[in-house]
This record gives sequence, structure tokens and C-alpha cells, in this order.
Amino acid sequence: MHNKTRLALALGLAATVAVCGQAQANYTKTQYPIVLAHGMLGFDSILGINYWYGIPANLRSGGASVYVTSVSQLDTSEKRGEQLLQQVQNIVAISGKRKVNLIGHSHGGPTIRYVAAVRPDLIASATSVGAPHKGSKTADFIRNVPPGSAGETVVAGIVNGLGSLINFLSGSNTTTPQNALGALESLNSAGAARFNARFPQGLPTSSCGTGAYSVNGVRYYSWSGTSPLTNVFDVSDALLGASAIPFGFEANDGLVGRCSSRMGMVIRDNYRMNHLDEVNQVFGLTSIFETSPVSVYRQHANRLKNAGL
Repeated sequence: MHNKTRLALALGLAATVAVCGQAQANYTKTQYPIVLAHGMLGFDSILGINYWYGIPANLRSGGASVYVTSVSQLDTSEKRGEQLLQQVQNIVAISGKRKVNLIGHSHGGPTIRYVAAVRPDLIASATSVGAPHKGSKTADFIRNVPPGSAGETVVAGIVNGLGSLINFLSGSNTTTPQNALGALESLNSAGAARFNARFPQGLPTSSCGTGAYSVNGVRYYSWSGTSPLTNVFDVSDALLGASAIPFGFEANDGLVGRCSSRMGMVIRDNYRMNHLDEVNQVFGLTSIFETSPVSVYRQHANRLKNAGL
């Protein structure tokens, strides 16, 4: 082969590699920062273990600006939303960007919906992951404990104590209130219906339909799983298998029903994931027969990027 031909091929190959590398480096580089909001009994990090296991670092490696927030582990959707809104305002000021892309897991879904509804000027998109928008049958089952009973008081005290412990271990503000009964009222079907009447943005009007993709300039997205048991080595699978019992034959992720999770543009509502797999927990022990949760977040960040968000 002629030397000039070899040189041209080498230069062409080097240019291709450089372009591909640059594209990969910018794959998740959204216009606006990505803000992650945890669910009930969630946290940012405990003893070096992230709630969003491996997800923020991977998004950042592709160019995304990512902020991990922390609100009360146990409280109503509205109060958690107010706490998140304060952090969003700080992030907007720090980043110099006008808006953010919210992603909320579990109770983080209604939490981000509150922020998007009351301050749509600050929100480019709101994405829920495994969120009980129409309530959870597990919460309905727990609500069968008679209100005001001794049993309710004992259970609420135990759960509030767990929330306070998680809050302390995560290094969050130790004065953050814990309100297990408030969380329960937000996450059962009746409480979710009351919340939805006030903040219907992006929600389907039918039982398992599709909601508006865009409301007041905010893009709405969602995805979820429907497999409570996914990895024999994951100790949390047994707990999610038990919490799935109240759903009967309804497809669910162990805590949230398939139809209840739908909001806005439904990316997919039947990943082979359970409720913790959706945030790549525990320690990334997810199904080997499904796309990695981290890849799903990367793909979504790229989706937001391509939408100019």
C-alpha cells in the first residue's frame, strides 16, 4: 500500500476515534442540570453508599451536571416538595442555569410533580421512576391499621425512628421532621387522589392511559419495573416479594403498580426491575436479563439532551 494511502487511512481512523470519543463524552450533556430526588426512607449517601448507586458518576462521565438532593425521609408530598423547591432554587443560583431537569424515584415522583406544578418556570422536565402517582396497594394495606389506634401509634413511632436514623447517618439536617403517617396518607390511593386533584399535570385521565407530554412548558416522562424478584443474590428481593402480595395479579415492582407509575411520555412501564433495581440497588445486583438501570438513566439523559433540555 502506498505510504500516502496508509497515512490517509491512519488520519481518517484517528479522526473517527476522536469524534466517537467526543460524542461519548457529551452523550449525557443536557442543557440544564439533572436533579435527583429520592423516595421514602431515601438519602443521598450513607457511609459512602449512594442511594442512586453509580448513577450520578456515570451521568457526569458523559458530560451531565448532576445534583443529588435530600429531603425528609417521611412526610407528605407537599412538604417534601417545599423542601425540594428550596434546593432547586439554590441549584439554579449556583449553576447559573434558568431551569433544571428533575428525576424522582418512588415518593420522589409526587415530590417533583409538586415542584413542577408550583414553579414551572424553574423546571425543564420532570421524570418519575417507579412512582405511585395513583397510590400504592401496599400503602392501602398498611392503612387498614385503625387510625388513632395503639397499633398505629407503635408502628408510626418505629418508622419515624428509622427515618430519623437514616437522616442522621446520611449527614442531613438532623432537625428534618419525620412524619410516617403523613407519608402514608400521601402514598395510599385516597391520599394520592386528593393530591392529584390539586396537581394533575402529566397524569393520565384514564386508569392506565398516557398523560400530557408537556404542561406549562414542562416535559413529563416516566418509567418503571414490574418484577419484584430479579436477583437471587439480592437480599432485598424477599422484602419486595412480600410487599408485592397486596397487588394480587396486578403487575408491580414490589411497591408500585404498573398503571400507577404512568405519567407523561411513558418510556417503558415493564422493565424487569423491582422497586430498588430502579435506582441500581442493592449494590447493582439487578437482573442479568434486563438493561442495566445505569444505562436507562444514560439513555434518558441523552433523550433530554436531544430534546434541547
